[in-house]
Amino acid sequence: MPHVLRYATGEDVVGLNPHLAQQFTLSFMSSLTMAWLVRYDRRNNPVPELATAVPTRVNGGVSADGKTITYHLRHDAKWSDGVPFTADDVRFSVDVVRNPKNNEGTHLGFDLVESVATPDLYTVVFHLSRAYSGFYVNFFSSGGGNPCILPKHLLGDLQTINEAPYNALPVGIGPFKYVSWKRAESVEMIPDPLYFGRKPKLTRILFKIIPDRNTVLTQLTTHELDLWLPVPAAFGDRARSVAGVALIRQGSYGYNHIDLELEHGALRDVVVRRALRLATDRVTILAKIRHGYGILQETPFAPEHPFHVDVPRVPFDVAAANRLLDAAGWRRGADGIRAKGGQRLDFTLTTGVGLPDNDALIELIRPAWAEIGARFEVRHYPSPLYFASFGTGGILYTGKFDVALYAWITPPNGDLTNLFACDRVPPKGQNVPRYCDHQVDSALRRFLETYDPREQRAASRFVQERMARDVPTIVTDAREDLFVYNEDLHGFHPNQVTPFDDLVDADI
Repeated sequence: MPHVLRYATGEDVVGLNPHLAQQFTLSFMSSLTMAWLVRYDRRNNPVPELATAVPTRVNGGVSADGKTITYHLRHDAKWSDGVPFTADDVRFSVDVVRNPKNNEGTHLGFDLVESVATPDLYTVVFHLSRAYSGFYVNFFSSGGGNPCILPKHLLGDLQTINEAPYNALPVGIGPFKYVSWKRAESVEMIPDPLYFGRKPKLTRILFKIIPDRNTVLTQLTTHELDLWLPVPAAFGDRARSVAGVALIRQGSYGYNHIDLELEHGALRDVVVRRALRLATDRVTILAKIRHGYGILQETPFAPEHPFHVDVPRVPFDVAAANRLLDAAGWRRGADGIRAKGGQRLDFTLTTGVGLPDNDALIELIRPAWAEIGARFEVRHYPSPLYFASFGTGGILYTGKFDVALYAWITPPNGDLTNLFACDRVPPKGQNVPRYCDHQVDSALRRFLETYDPREQRAASRFVQERMARDVPTIVTDAREDLFVYNEDLHGFHPNQVTPFDDLVDADI
């Protein structure tokens, strides 16, 4: 259909309000529809959107001590319902994030906000308790899983946004606006005629909710879909062989991993976690499950990321894993399962539904883990439950697992605080493994308190090396993003941060 883009990601959507849900699928749509002070260009650089400039010390937006951040706002922006956007919306959105009654996915950076001043309708001044170099990512940018700006005129009288009708069809200030969300079927977006920026060439975008990857491949083959993003590596060769489609393959900021719940039983012991990593054949996973798409590494930062550190790789070595467990006193029982102090290497492993590549990975690691005396039971959950917020009982955020498979994207500024700091365990953040190391916390704080790239790189190196030692997560590989699309789609140039940020220039 001319000027209509139909796409799928291979999963359902948890919700449409990024304050209440963190998910790849939602971040794509939010980057098109929601309100951001800053978004990202095709070179992964922050560029102003609702702000007139990204604040820096040079332009006066960041004070000498790094504790006062000033944003100057556009005068011509309107919400998609026609109400003018002002500084009051920004201040209100900060209050929403800081309201403990709201099921926010992250509060990162907002706990440093002592006050927000709005000296006029188009100026916002953040007064912070200490210097915070992560502000341009975490204060309402489209990068990562960060909250958007919300309309005060629609939500300002509510005690909490958790059950607001707004969440079913949010009003934003993006180049596109939501038209409908048909649960378990589709989300539809059309251009917002009130958007102040370049007008989209597409007249309609339809996200098709297809939570099974084999079905997505079928609809790509029959050209009922124009775009699949990101294509799981296991489907890359088949997807690229479909007649009439093109492929973009590029380095990603994402990584595939196996999270370990560090507050559960035997997983509290770092020896167990190291042994499980030794018994995970990541070379074969990359070759057979990922079909060669991806890069083997030990830390969350892909080689494409500016904060990547080349930490020495841990080999696949079942014998070494057994020696570790023997030396630490983990003894095999009559059933072959190791135990110590009443704790057994008997786990619950969780993953999403409709993910045959994950299922194949699970069966690949099962015999090697059994060889070291570890066993697991697999449980599958639909995406809306798996990735749901802490407040609504989401499997990951409430820790209802021992071992979990999924992928994540590292933020463009290299800050791992929200994923691994002690005080970022859900519901306050996204530290799903419940990892806590106070020296890592100190390094994360140093990383954010300085604006010096050399000091940031040193702090980041310490964090990555310590995490490789402690194994809160087993990084199976750095992702390579694969986007397969109809050859008639022109002007699609995805970046590593939010692939849809540049979709306004695309057409089909």
